[in-house]
Amino acid sequence: MTELSLNDFAIKISEIQPVLLREFLRRQVGAISQGSITPQQILVMEILFNQQESRMKDLAQALGVSMATMTGIVDRLVRHNFVERIFDQKDRRIIKTRLTLKGKALLKKYLQKKRNLILDVFSKLSSEERTAYLTIIQKVKNILHGTEDAASDKK
Repeated sequence: MTELSLNDFAIKISEIQPVLLREFLRRQVGAISQGSITPQQILVMEILFNQQESRMKDLAQALGVSMATMTGIVDRLVRHNFVERIFDQKDRRIIKTRLTLKGKALLKKYLQKKRNLILDVFSKLSSEERTAYLTIIQKVKNILHGTEDAASDKK
């Protein structure tokens, strides 16, 4: 590939990124839910899987949504019996959520499908290509999280 200007690079990334995100999400979520669960709901379930339980406020912050939006997301998960609400006995204003057994089973199935998809897609790349890809996306993640100074890495 010929060398691209930063502007041309931005245009290419803007074209490619939505396709990658859409296809990965479609194949992961579609494979387990046939439309009954959304990508945002999967994200909430992944957070709960990793943290065991979480306050509604913390979930909303993690996804960058309002409390009203998070309430709607959790309401649908509760309705499908994937998540349950836990009310704090000392302070009823504090509401935590956690996965139900049904939610854990669904998420484990999703995580396996996600892993299989990654294995399928990236098996078509060489070891060197996979290593380069991983290095770059880790660096981008660090830049986005503010843990790496992008300016110090310019050549």
